Amino acid sequence: MDVPREYIKQIKQIIRDMSCRKDFKCYTSNFEYICKAKDLGMENFLECHEKEPKSCDFSFPFGKGFFCKCPLRYFVAKNLE
Repeated sequence: MDVPREYIKQIKQIIRDMSCRKDFKCYTSNFEYICKAKDLGMENFLECHEKEPKSCDFSFPFGKGFFCKCPLRYFVAKNLE
């Protein structure tokens, strides 16, 4: 994925402010490997569509599904998809 220059600084700030046990694989792979999530128009959350959402530190159950609270994934969904 081509990431516009204006977003690189914002992405690096998001990364500085969080931790990721997957070592930001989504970013280091230029977002080739990124989890499946859908923007539902909620602030700060996405709907998680991963097969094993419980294995992610950023997913949480809600109702009959799971949501994603990863700040980097949220930024990508709102600005790059």
